[in-house]
Amino acid sequence: MQFRCPIALEVCLMALLALTTHASPAQSQSSLDNQQKTTSVVFEKVRIFDGTSDQLSSPLNVLVVGNKIQKISTASISAPAGTVVTRINGEGRVLMPGLIDNHTHLFMETATEAEMLDPGIPVESFFQRARENATGMLLRGFTSARDVAGPVFALKKAIDRGEVAGPRIWPSGAMISQSGGHGDFRSLKELPRTPTTPLSRAEVYGIGAIADGVDEVLRRTREQLMQGASQIKLAAGGGVSSLYDPLDVSQYTESELRAAVEAAANWNTYVTVHAYTPASIQTAIRAGVRCIEHGQLIDEPTAQLMAKKGIWLSIQPFLGDEDANPKVGESLVKQQQVARGTDNAYNLAKKYKLKTAWGTDTLFAPKLAPRQGALLAKMVRWYTPAQVLKMATGTNAELLALSGPRNPYPGKLGVVEEGALADLLLVNGDPLENIKLIENPSKNFVVIMKDGKVYKNLLKAG
Repeated sequence: MQFRCPIALEVCLMALLALTTHASPAQSQSSLDNQQKTTSVVFEKVRIFDGTSDQLSSPLNVLVVGNKIQKISTASISAPAGTVVTRINGEGRVLMPGLIDNHTHLFMETATEAEMLDPGIPVESFFQRARENATGMLLRGFTSARDVAGPVFALKKAIDRGEVAGPRIWPSGAMISQSGGHGDFRSLKELPRTPTTPLSRAEVYGIGAIADGVDEVLRRTREQLMQGASQIKLAAGGGVSSLYDPLDVSQYTESELRAAVEAAANWNTYVTVHAYTPASIQTAIRAGVRCIEHGQLIDEPTAQLMAKKGIWLSIQPFLGDEDANPKVGESLVKQQQVARGTDNAYNLAKKYKLKTAWGTDTLFAPKLAPRQGALLAKMVRWYTPAQVLKMATGTNAELLALSGPRNPYPGKLGVVEEGALADLLLVNGDPLENIKLIENPSKNFVVIMKDGKVYKNLLKAG
């Protein structure tokens, strides 16, 4: 099947989702009647990690009505009359907010780079893998994901409609890149580009959008917003996985970056950029960018500037270990350079109290996607378990809210408090004492709830 534009791929995915989600047996009338009633869930005798505190609460009871936490009390709670009630006896287990991954690639982490660029592999297979990956992510306890490059608009809509089980998604759409930049996956045989040159495979997929000059940056930014982007992602510096750009290369001029910032601001949202080095980070900040993805090669003056301007650092625990994205040749050399800077970057983030978010950035590595929890647990190299879990819940939720009116899920996330959206995990143990519990979600997350709906319950319901 040949595709001429990313919109065609979105239509393809929507059709695929329709085929795979509407083939279930017909539901009984009683089941449909129950679905129309408001549901309520009562968690009894749970200790709460609320997403902001360093300690657990004493045993409490929590009432969820519809998709929100309605009441938290030491006294027993009665569910509202007329609701379909589920009671879950926590027996002292820990109730905490759903985890948030603020740097994901739901589409691109499901296949190797060679597979993605292989025209012999049907595009439908990648969308099917993304669908399965989304369900797996939810069942790992990640109820929200900020996807910062890839074609996930249709997948997000299918999840929101209840046709696919998966996390809430804040999509950036295609990463906007200059020619020869981090988001340019063309081969040299595809050069030079002319006004009549067909889009590259990565552009057709919606992974990247090549734009040179202010006018093209404005156009590509507006195209992502048109499709539903909650924030915009640009490549502002050299990358590990890209073929043509050394790490020290700064990408985009200040005026080009500012064009994207202004277009996003017109939509009341923000721009985040891929950048490792002080030069690329500082140029982005001068242009009005509000968040830096990565930043492992940051220096002290740049950290001071970020602190002064209130810029977010969305950084990942790249350590060049067994959980590194698979690389060879020059990409491996660049990956090792980034890994060597990771300790310094986290230490500077702590020293200057930067707004620091956490994410995985698993890329072209299907075997690594299930290790989300293990990647989060590695953060104890720099932070206490409580600090790690606060970052992956309450703090990450603050960055999601930076999308303002473009936030697709209005309401408070990342916390366990009255009035917050009910994205909750019931943990078989105390993750503040043993953070490695999150490495085995199939065993240790005994209840997983998103938006008030229970997707997993290993306990008997009363």
